[in-house]
Amino acid sequence: MPRFAYTRGMDFLSDTIQSAIFVVLALLPIINPVGNLPILVSLSRGHPDTMRRMATRVAFNAWIILMASMLIGSYVLNLFGISLPIVRLAGGLLVVFAGWGMLHSEEKDAVRDAVAGQADEFSELEVVKRSFFPMSFPLTAGPGAIAASIALGTNSPAASSNFLSGLIVAFLGTAMTAGTIFLCYRYATKLLKRLGEIGTMVMMRVMAFILVCIGLQMMWTGWAELNGIAH
Repeated sequence: MPRFAYTRGMDFLSDTIQSAIFVVLALLPIINPVGNLPILVSLSRGHPDTMRRMATRVAFNAWIILMASMLIGSYVLNLFGISLPIVRLAGGLLVVFAGWGMLHSEEKDAVRDAVAGQADEFSELEVVKRSFFPMSFPLTAGPGAIAASIALGTNSPAASSNFLSGLIVAFLGTAMTAGTIFLCYRYATKLLKRLGEIGTMVMMRVMAFILVCIGLQMMWTGWAELNGIAH
């Protein structure tokens, strides 16, 4: 009997770890934290302490959003009668808005200060505001990541076996994802400083354009799903 319990315990642990790793591998390509580095540096103006505080808050916000999406996302959508295509449409619109704002931001504000690191430190309230919108949502834990989290929460074999297993998988998987996000964002300034002012400016503009395209793609995907169009 003890040997049987030990075997079951090891199987439970193995399945849980595998499912948690699968969550990380499924979410990170969608979140793409490396691609968001120029935007984070722009929002923090390259100030080291502001960068650290924003990286911590964004990672924590993303962890909460992703874990909540895995655990209760499907129930919340059903409660309000909202479908995933609508989430993609609305989220895509927010991403387009954020990307458009980055395309038309002032170069002196968004690029030169970001590279030189000469901007004044933001207040705590400003850090909280910028950390949540647009950095946490929709750029990091956006509609794509939320939709994927909801799908993982409802379709994962480990999550569907019992509540405890699903809770552990959601906690570990999203925590490891958030830890990766923190490391990428925490050292964004050092990475981008190696690119120099021109390189950072070019990368920011390219990423802003890609954000607009991603937002439009999200909106098209949502609209296509609503209308049953192959894409």
